[in-house]
Amino acid sequence: MRYFLVAGEASGDLHASHLIRSLKASDPEAEFRGFGGDLMQAEGMSLLRHYRELAYMGFVQVLLHLPTILRAMKECEDAIAEWQPHCVVLVDYPGFNLKIAKWVKAHTACPVFYYIAPKIWAWKEGRIRSIRRHVDHLLSILPFEVDYFARRHHYPVEYVGNPSHDEVAAFLSSYKETREAFCARHGWEDDRELIAVLAGSRRAEIADNLPRMLEAVRRTADPARYRVVLAAAPGISDEEYARYGITVTQVQPFDSKAKNIGAEQGENNDAEASTPLDAVTPLHHSATVPHTTALKPLTSNTELPICAVRDETYALLAHSHAAIVTSGTATLETALFNVPQVVCYNLFGGKLVRLLRPYFLKCKYISLVNLIADRAVVPELIADDTQPAHLAAHFALLLEDSPARRAQLSGYEEMRRRLGPTGAPEQAAARILSQLRKPLSPANPNNCI
Repeated sequence: MRYFLVAGEASGDLHASHLIRSLKASDPEAEFRGFGGDLMQAEGMSLLRHYRELAYMGFVQVLLHLPTILRAMKECEDAIAEWQPHCVVLVDYPGFNLKIAKWVKAHTACPVFYYIAPKIWAWKEGRIRSIRRHVDHLLSILPFEVDYFARRHHYPVEYVGNPSHDEVAAFLSSYKETREAFCARHGWEDDRELIAVLAGSRRAEIADNLPRMLEAVRRTADPARYRVVLAAAPGISDEEYARYGITVTQVQPFDSKAKNIGAEQGENNDAEASTPLDAVTPLHHSATVPHTTALKPLTSNTELPICAVRDETYALLAHSHAAIVTSGTATLETALFNVPQVVCYNLFGGKLVRLLRPYFLKCKYISLVNLIADRAVVPELIADDTQPAHLAAHFALLLEDSPARRAQLSGYEEMRRRLGPTGAPEQAAARILSQLRKPLSPANPNNCI
């Protein structure tokens, strides 16, 4: 069968590539075309346009590049009309993909599958009207979405499992490096425990969060016992980190088994405003050689070692004692590694943003850990609550064998239970194929134009 896929960002490229692999395993005659990235192309998809050409985020950027975006939509529509696929599979990226879904339903008979449901439970709930009219089958990667769509919108959603769960499980099954070996490879010749700092991937969120996160850790961590390690974002250059006093030095290449299989801090280029829940899917691994980074102190009176690694977020989490994390998929991945964490998200506007949060963010929590567990497993500090003193007060409780630390680890078990077994792409492929293999009308043998 012929499958047309559309993914508009790096995370979608990763998830779609795994879906393609699973579809090929069950459909040897499968053909793939669409918009996406290198990973989808590597799995055999004919790449018509790369997602990098659509990487515009925020209202102003979208407005400035509107002609390019509209041309891309027209190219996508024309390609579907010409190729006549058996189905269209849209992966996340709702600002673009819901418009494609509308066109497909208006001009073709193709069934539309949407893999990774738009997060209307957080914002833009009005999108349910477009989903209801133009999407035939909605496949979710978050278990609580099934109840949300059914209870609030009477719309059926199928939960297929969570890709982050798959990625972390796959990494842990093959990664055998000890903490001592990991540290020695980066030139850290001591027995300090590691504290992970995951400050996000966008320049603005790094600027708003990283200084506060580091200061909070400085206030709580004993320099003789701990080393702080920043997980550098793939999209942020060494020169940009230098603005925060970071100097990069390269280390020896490491065994490929130590690389990330997924990383929370890659690109997320959905052309919409940034929010604490923007990055809710894991991103592609990098094949580049890692670097170790010596971080110059932002305050002169500290001796706490602060370093950074590139392309090794999963390896870092595998050896970390605790973490401080900006909201997004990183919170879920950190929990899957069983690392206690404080979640924070500072952004321009401070107290005003916190006060207005109930009006523009419709969900009770901002971290996937709490959303999936449906309770406050990890502390969440937003806007002006991310002052270093507040962060430090919560983080200090996680460094010792405290009730707060034990409660988090117990909550992670509940979260894993709700996530269910691994195998998200296989389950998604099975759902798609089961629908496509149902008896077809003789008048429309291709389920399409």
